[in-house]
Formats: sequence, structure tokens, C-alpha cells
Amino acid sequence: MPEPTKKDEMPNGQPEESVAPDSKGAPPLPEISLEISPPPDDDAAAANTTSPTPHADDSVTVPAMGRKDSVWSLGDGQAPEDLDKPIDTPPLSILLIEKPQSGTVNVGGDITFVAKVEAKDLLRKPTIKWFKGKWMDLASKTGKHLQLKETFDRVTKIHTFEMHIIKAKENYAGNYRCEVTYKDKFDSCSFDLEIKEDGQGSQNIDIRSAFKRSSEGQEDAGELDFSGLLKHREPKQQDDTPEVDVWEILKNARPDEYEKIAFMYGITDLRGLLKRMKKIPKEEKKSEAFAKKLEPAYQVDKGGKIRLVVDLADPTVDLKWYKNGQEIRPSPNQRKYIFEHKGTQRIMVINNCNSNDDAAYSVAAGDEKCTTELFVKELPVKIVKDIEAVKTTVNERIELECEVSEAGAQVKWMKNGVEVPTGVRSRYRVKCEGTKHFLVIDDASREDTGTYSIMASGGTSEARVQVDLKPLKIYQDLQDMTVLLGQPIKLHCEIYPGNVPGRWYRNGQLIQPNDRINILQRHKNHRLEIETSSLHDAGDYTFVPEGYSQSLSAKIHIVDPPRVHLDSLNFPENTVTVVAGNKLRLEIPISGEPAPRVVWMKGERVILESGHRVRAETYGDQTSLTIEVTEREDTGNYKIVLQNEAGEATASVKIKVVDIPDPPEAPLVPVVGGDWCSMTWEPPKYDGGSPILGYFIERKKKQSSRWMRLNFDLIKETSFEPKKMIEGVPYEVRVFAVNAIGVSKPSEPSKAFTPLAVTSEPTMLVVDDVTDTTVTVKWRPPETIGAAGLDGYLVEYCVEGTDDWVVSNKELTEKTRYTITGLSPGCKILVRVKAINAAGASAPRSLQHSILVKEVIEPPKIRVPRHLKQTYTRRVGEAVNLVVPFMGKPRPKVTWLKEGKPIEPTHVSIRNSDCDSIIFIRKAERSHSGKYEMTVQVDNHVDKAIIDIQIVDLPGPPQCVTIEDVWGGNVALVWTLPKDNGNAPITGYTIQKADKKTMEWFTCIEHYHRTCITITELVVGNEYFFRIFSENMCGLSETATQTKKSALIVKEGLQVKTQEYNDHDFKEAPRFTQPLINTFAVAGYNTTLNCSVRANPRAKVIWMKNKIIIIDDPRYRMFSNQGVCTLEIRKPSPYDGGLYTCKAINDLGEAQVDCKLEVKGGFTFYELMQRGVPLHLIDKYMNEAKIVEQK
Repeated sequence: MPEPTKKDEMPNGQPEESVAPDSKGAPPLPEISLEISPPPDDDAAAANTTSPTPHADDSVTVPAMGRKDSVWSLGDGQAPEDLDKPIDTPPLSILLIEKPQSGTVNVGGDITFVAKVEAKDLLRKPTIKWFKGKWMDLASKTGKHLQLKETFDRVTKIHTFEMHIIKAKENYAGNYRCEVTYKDKFDSCSFDLEIKEDGQGSQNIDIRSAFKRSSEGQEDAGELDFSGLLKHREPKQQDDTPEVDVWEILKNARPDEYEKIAFMYGITDLRGLLKRMKKIPKEEKKSEAFAKKLEPAYQVDKGGKIRLVVDLADPTVDLKWYKNGQEIRPSPNQRKYIFEHKGTQRIMVINNCNSNDDAAYSVAAGDEKCTTELFVKELPVKIVKDIEAVKTTVNERIELECEVSEAGAQVKWMKNGVEVPTGVRSRYRVKCEGTKHFLVIDDASREDTGTYSIMASGGTSEARVQVDLKPLKIYQDLQDMTVLLGQPIKLHCEIYPGNVPGRWYRNGQLIQPNDRINILQRHKNHRLEIETSSLHDAGDYTFVPEGYSQSLSAKIHIVDPPRVHLDSLNFPENTVTVVAGNKLRLEIPISGEPAPRVVWMKGERVILESGHRVRAETYGDQTSLTIEVTEREDTGNYKIVLQNEAGEATASVKIKVVDIPDPPEAPLVPVVGGDWCSMTWEPPKYDGGSPILGYFIERKKKQSSRWMRLNFDLIKETSFEPKKMIEGVPYEVRVFAVNAIGVSKPSEPSKAFTPLAVTSEPTMLVVDDVTDTTVTVKWRPPETIGAAGLDGYLVEYCVEGTDDWVVSNKELTEKTRYTITGLSPGCKILVRVKAINAAGASAPRSLQHSILVKEVIEPPKIRVPRHLKQTYTRRVGEAVNLVVPFMGKPRPKVTWLKEGKPIEPTHVSIRNSDCDSIIFIRKAERSHSGKYEMTVQVDNHVDKAIIDIQIVDLPGPPQCVTIEDVWGGNVALVWTLPKDNGNAPITGYTIQKADKKTMEWFTCIEHYHRTCITITELVVGNEYFFRIFSENMCGLSETATQTKKSALIVKEGLQVKTQEYNDHDFKEAPRFTQPLINTFAVAGYNTTLNCSVRANPRAKVIWMKNKIIIIDDPRYRMFSNQGVCTLEIRKPSPYDGGLYTCKAINDLGEAQVDCKLEVKGGFTFYELMQRGVPLHLIDKYMNEAKIVEQK
């Protein structure tokens, strides 16, 4: 338990130094008090003589050396001679009916102190506190040595409070205090505790041998080892060294010399020595200066006076009084301290005690000093005169007065239970005149109405304050106004009576006149004039007549046409440039009153505030456009529209998003040499919003994956000649575009080229078709192609009689058929074709004769889809939708017949167009089955096709099922075909059996093809019925035919042994039994590619277009049924043409087949977008269409 803080402590928390007379100014060590007395020479001397003990002020302290002792300390006690001295304490309120009494207990004993309070007049339990000394509260020190207990007797109405001290120690001795409080009542009582030793006498012990450590690390280290002294009783040789009294040396030495003396005389256990010396009974040293010292403590009420009296042994000695270590000097004009002399008594009287006098006092007579402590008890401040209720009107002065029992007492003013603010800016003023306290409100308002109270320590007083308004007559009220910004504002009102002053307020703030604002009053008229209005002038204006209950108000609305302040942005030409992928936040200042409604638009699209990536926000005096991640599509003009009731304003901002350029198109290699080539490419379609600075070129061997850069300085042109290539090795090249933002992604690699010679000329060039504006030619590949391969063909033409050859196809065509478009009708042209490979163009192959451009009649031709060349099968109730394309010029005439008769339009719908005919049946019936004949006619040319449609349904059951024979556990069944096969072949039967006892049906076999069967493994002794379902492509029949008779299985003596056989291995690698064939399709009409594959286990089928796997493309549907693989292309476009591959893979191997698909016809840009065609391919396709139209 820590020691309590004393009044004479220094500000930094360290105790004030107390120096013994013989310490020569050395500071004492804190916390452990030592009292030294030397041991007597013999037992008699020990019984009759005790060493003198130093004065209390001469005590010195030694640090505890960091030991964590589990000793419960109650602090320093009183000197024994002070225990019987009464304390001059003023009378207190009577709460304690039994006070704790002083007591004495031996070391290690227990003692109990009891205090009792009568509770007859108390509404709740009083509060009790136990103290040691002046400040140490014992409530937090309870433990194994201290216990506090409270009990209440309901019969006698008495509270009993007990303090138990268990196993007392010497340092528990001292002065204790018990304080009891209940509301404004207080009572206290002081008592003393004396701790006595067990009567042990001092022994004639050699201090130097006794306080040597008996062993290291033992728990009793530091204590006297008397057992060790008793064991060694042998007579010791007399030492010639003279006897030294170490006790006397320690007694006369300074505290800082203890350790040096112990070391000099061989005392190793200094701590044990000091602890033992502390247990030696103290001998009171008779004071030479004082005959009677000060009491240990004094108590006085605040405002009272106290007398501190000492009796001197020598009246001539000089006497000085101290307060908290500072000397108290008398002054002639001060009556606070009065010093009196009565014989040998010296008296100091302290008048009008207050809290500042609560301190530690001491008196010094020569070298001796005695101390005491003064406790000043503050009495509660009571209300002598209560405050009175007040009723008044606004703008009046209110003064609340209260008188208390003590002048200058601290009080607190409250309004409705909340403390009244009394700061510099507060409208409340508080003043004090002696015992009177005032609360003043100079200019009362209605808000001041409420209950006001004053609180003092001894009571409270409250009163009601009512503030009412004054009546007023209004002849002309203020009028609401809407004023344009910058225009004057004039407010006028007329009230009665006249010459009544008033105040003008705007939004609750008082308006003061200035150079811009004039406030006028003439009799009953009051005016407020503002020369030039501003936005701050808008608001609620109020005129408050002084002293009256009513006010006049009007609302001024300032409007300002909206404006967009683009000049402050300092953007050149109002253009903002940002790098793609970065965040753009464009903040534009705006103005307008009221705040304008802001709308951001890009084109016709309005940008919302709730947008995720692009959003517009408006707050305060600015609007902002935020694009979280800028994209190329964000480039464009953005329009800002501002609207309010004063007008409308618009502005435009251009946002330019710059990015790395798009990769260039795949480079072309028009010329190939032995170890070099010439490559060209087109600039990227999108330069990223920044000019192209140049290009990087890379090449690699086709079979390698390592690209090598050919130039380290940018190439400004769009052509380059790579060199130092190995002849005969295929190469690929690609291009990177570079702008100020960075390097683009690489272009698609060029077609592989080999540094070899060109091919031979194409062969067998002939005319395939001629129209009024087009000529179609076809040819065969060159006879000699060489290792460089063939990249494609170049078709050129010229008008007969000129040498100006025009390239018809800007890009090479891999096909051996090409249509030259854009020709003038009636002209004659010459055509030639060149074969192109990596080495260059071959010699041209030309037509021997000119071609006359003139359209000829094209006989009609029906292109029956592959799936309609066979019987087209559908189930009853399904829809039939067939598209049959055809050709012919001019538009053919189409007719349909069924079984040689015209088709009823109510049953079958037919729609014809320029290139196809559609037959549609919404809900098929079996009557719709038959052969439909389609006739296409152009003039005298006719083409016909027959479509066989079969509508199928579920079959009927077999007609008759009979039991042919029964033997052993087998039954032979025979049945006849069903009467109704559902308009489809019977694909099988399902046979079921049932025990006659349970008649539960179990399936024996499914998908059986014959009309007879032997059922085996039947249970002997059971009797069975059988039934059979017929099955076609639609499923099982709805009913089954059952045997009329049952089959009884009887036991036989013979057993049939079945021969063992090995299963045949049906596994085989994929093999296509029907390959893909080259197909022509009409743009906009579905087409299918079919093939069949055989494999066991079942093969995984993969479809590819131009060697690229088709995955999750909605334009394609893939089917596989019993080895037949189908790829359906939905509404193809010219883009869908190309090389298609079907690959089958299983664990035993793989196989693939290829075919070419050519799509004729064209689409609009909108149709291509609906089909999901990429934009760069749409652009390429549209450019080709425009070139054809121009020609």
C-alpha cells in the first residue's frame, strides 16, 4: 500500500527534504524510516536501559532496493507520546451513535474497529469512508490484512460498519479517521492504533557476525540467524583488536554513510541489519526546546479561527512558524495571522479560515521542529432569500435576485435544468454583491420564458419567468419580390402607432445600414432599400417593431440567368485530351440563381448522375463529368445545358481520348527474292488520336515461336525490305505501330512466304458467267507452284483497244473463280489472271478473245438443301418450316403441287421471294404427309424438284401375342405387326413380364427387332403373363398387347450348359465414312454441313473454321446423332465463307475432313451488326461493296 501524499510535498511530487541536525545538509533517502538504538552490554542493562531514539524529524529513509515485498502497509503512525493528546475539533452533525475507539495490538494480532449509525431519520444508507492519516482512503486497500464489513439491523434500524485489521504489522500503527456523510449531514471520528512488540529483549549479539548472510538464495536471508549463533559456543581466541561499538557508530553517522560502515566492519546483510534495527523499540527523546508540542492535527470550520499553541522549555529561544515549508512573517496591516506570547506559551491564531489555510504547519525553536496538519471544513451555502417570479414583455430588462448565507459563495444559475451560459458573448449577465447574486437579461425575448433556478451547496431556489409579446396594427405588410441580380430592392411597410423604431433582419441576422443598404423611417412608414442586389441579398426579410409582439416578413428571391464559365479552364479550343484507360474528371464552373438544372449530353444521349462508368454530377457552383475508365468511344462533343427560371445557357466541350494505335493490318509481301522480300502494309485504321511516329518490324521462321526485331530506329514509310533470310525456309513478318502514347499490339502475321521463285501461269482460263455489269471467269491452278506455294490470284482487265489494265481484286483471292464487277454494259474487255506467291506474280494467263458485257438469260435451277433430298420427317403437332433456294434470271415463277394437285392455302402456307420459297405448316398432321412438287419457270425454261414430307406418330400395339412354347425356365413368344405403324417404320419392341400372383410388370428386353423371342431365366413354379409394346422413331405405343394365356414354369431334370465365348473387341479409331463436300450457300438462309464418322469409343467432334475452333458462337449449332455430324450455320453472310473442318478424336486416334463454303449475296450494315460480325470485317466488306458499285 503506497504512503499518502503529504501537504508539504514539492510541486514535482517528491517529498520535501527533512534533514537531521547532524546530517550536514545531506538529503535523506525516501520511504523506509530507520530508528537506531545500540544493543546493551548485558541482560540487566537491556532490561533497565534503552538507547535514545532520534527525533521524528531526524528520521532517514533508505530505498527498498527494488524488492517486491508482499507487505500491506498502512503508512506512518503517530508518535507514542501523541496518542493521548486530544484534537481540538469543532462540533459536527451527530450521525455516529457509536464511534471507533483507539486500540493496541501486538505484532501479528487482529483488531476490529466498529462504528454505528442510527437510520431512523435516514431514507437511504449513509456513506462511510475509512482513512489512515489525512488522505489515504482504505477502501482500495482491502485484502488479506484489511477487511471492511457493513451490516444493517432491521429491528433496531442501526447500520454497523466494521474495519478488521488481520495480522497487524508495526507500520500499521498511526492515526485513523472514519467519515460518515448523508446528504448535507457530516460526521467524523479519529482514533489511534498502537502496535506493540512481543516483549523480546535485546541480546548481547555480535552485530558483525549476526548480520553476515547464513546462506545464499534462502528465504530467510536478511533475518538474524540465531540458530547459527547457538551452534557455535566454543570459546574463541581473544583478538587483540579493540572492541568497536558498531551500533554507536551507526547511530552517530549520516544515513549516506551506512553502507560504507557496513562494508568496513564486514556486515554483508545491510538490509537485514536495517530491518532488525527498525524492530528495536523506540525511546522517546525528550525535547530540549519544547515542553509541549503541537497536536498531530487540527480541524476548523470554514470562516472560523484556530489557535496553534506550543509550550517552550526555554522562553528565550527564537521561534519561527512555517506553512507548507514557507515561513509565516507577521505584518502590521494583516489580521490573518496573530502571534501571542503568554509566559512560555507561544500562540498563532489563524482568523477567517478558508481552503487555502488547509495545509501542513510547523514551528521551529532553534534546531528543533514540531509539525501538525490543519483541516478546514467547508460549511454548506444556504439560500437566504429566494428568487421571485417575473412576468414581462419583450425588449424589457429582467433581473433575478437571490441572497445566500455566505459572501462570495459559488452558485450556479440554471434555465429549465440547463446551466445558463455566462460568457462574453452571452446575452445573460451574472453579478455578485456580497451575499446577493443577480442574473440580468437586458433585452428580453420570448425564448427567455422558462423556469430559472439557482443552485448552492446547501440548497436551491427557482422561479418562473414569463415573457409575452406586444400587440401591433399593420396597415401595409411587406410583399414578396423576385428581383433580377444587380437590380435594386425596395421593401416598404406601414404600421401603427407611428415613430415606433424597429429592426430589419435577413434570415434571422440583423441588417445594419451601409453604403449599399439604406434604412428609412418616416412616421408610420418603414423602408429598406438596396441599391444593387446580390445573391447574398436573397432570403427571408423580417421587420420587428421594437416592443411589439408581431413582426412583418417577406421573401426576396434573387434570380440570375445561368452561365457556363469555360474561359477559366484554359483549354485550347475547349478541347480536353486524355489517355485511354485513365480517369477523367472535368469540373466546369457555372453560375445562376436559383441553381440551374444541368444536363450533360453526348449527341442525343443524356448522361445521368447514376451512370456507372460515365456520370455527370452537379454541386454548388460547378458541374462535373466523370469517366472512370476512358475509352476510345468517349471521344466527341459534349453539350452542357443549364436552365433556371431566369433563362437558359448552353456550352460545348470536346473530349479527345488518345490511346496506343490499333495494330496495322497484316502486312503484304508482294515480292520475294532468294534471300529477301519486299513487304508493305496499311497504316492502322485508328491512330489512337495521336499521329503515327513510325513502325517496328519483326520476323520469325514459321516453325519457330521466337520473333526477331529487324529495325531499332522507327520506319516512317509503310514498306520495308527484310534481308539475310535463308532460302527455302518459310518466314512470317509482322508490324508494330508507334505513336506518342506507346507501341500498338502486333499486327496479324503476314502469310508465310518462302524466298523462292514465282509460280507458273494459271491454266484453262475460261468465262463462267456474263451479266450487264459483271463478268465471271474461272481457271485452274498453275501447273508448277514450287516450294513457295501459292498465295492467291490477281485478276486484271482492260477495255479492248487500250493497254490500261485495271486490277479487279485489290486483295488476292484464293479461289479459282472471280467476278469482275462495275463494268459498263455493251463494252468488250480482255481478262488476264496472275498467280501470286511470296516470290511475286507469275506470268499472266489471258483470254484469247474479248468478252462482250451483256446479260444472258439464266435457266432456272432449284438448289434443294441436302436434308430435303431425303424424306423430311416430323412428328404430329410439330411445325414444318422449309426453305428451298433457287436461281434464275429474270425472277422465276414458282408453283407448288401435292400429289399433282394444288395445295390448299388454309392447310399449308407458302411464301416466295427472288431467290427462295418457304413452305410452312404451323401444326403438322399425318394428312400433310406426301410428295410436294416445286416448279420454277423462266420463259420456256423449267426446273422441278420433289420434297417428300413424312408426318409420323406413335405406333399402335402388336395385333396378337401368343405363347408358342414353354420348356424349362424358358417361354417362346410370337406376335404380329401392329395394325398402325404411326406412318413410320417399326424400330423395335419392348417385352414385359408379370407374375400372376402380383401382376407387377417388369421389362425383359427393350428395342427388340424381331416378332418372336424366347424369354429365359424364369422362376420355376411361377406363372407368368407377357405383354409387348411396339416402338417407332416417335417412341413406344400408348398401349400394349397382352397374352391371353399364362405360362407355368415347371421343374425339369435336365440342365443346359452354355458355352463360354470371348467378347469381340469393337474398339476402333475414328474414321469418316462420309466426308464433307464443298457447298454453296445463299446469304441470309440457313445452311448445313454434314458428314458421318465411325469410332468406338465414341469420338469427340470438333468443328473449325479456317483452322480456328468454333466455340460458343450463337451463329453456329452443332449436332451429332449416331455418328452423323451436322454443323448448322444460321443465316450466313459472305463473311461466313471459308474452309470448314470436322475433326473426330478418341483414345485410339483422330481423323478430320475439310470442305469449302462459299456464300453468295450481301447484307446491309445493320444486318451484319445484328449477326455479331466484328466491326473491322464489316468495314472491309462494306468497302468492297462500294468499290463494286462504283465500277
